[in-house]
Amino acid sequence: MSTETKTDLQKHVDAIAHGIQNGVKYETCLDCHGDLDYASFDDVRDPCSGCEHYHGLTMDGIHYLSDALDIQYIVNGSGEYIAARILVAFGGPNIWINTQTKTVEGYSWGDSAFASYYDDAMDIDGGCRELWECK
Repeated sequence: MSTETKTDLQKHVDAIAHGIQNGVKYETCLDCHGDLDYASFDDVRDPCSGCEHYHGLTMDGIHYLSDALDIQYIVNGSGEYIAARILVAFGGPNIWINTQTKTVEGYSWGDSAFASYYDDAMDIDGGCRELWECK
């Protein structure tokens, strides 16, 4: 956007696209469910302070999808996975991640906002493919 101020919708869409591009960090430990304090970690191999288990700090696609509100699969005539649209916010605004076009699409009361991402750091598309193939 040029000199005009970004809308709240555009900021929300941009933040989601940034998370896809760079990865989203876990907020809680996968093992003990304790809150993770990233300031206390020296690098990605430091243990959780609650249970001392080692794990990566960046969420993978399957874990990211566990909070999805809906997934619309795009398949070819043979039923093979092509891409997906994932609903990540609903009710004002509605926000979708489109893995086919690599865009985040936001809609709210006639307003719309879009942001592209170039790298799927968490492999959300791969997670969708895995879920489709498990059906």
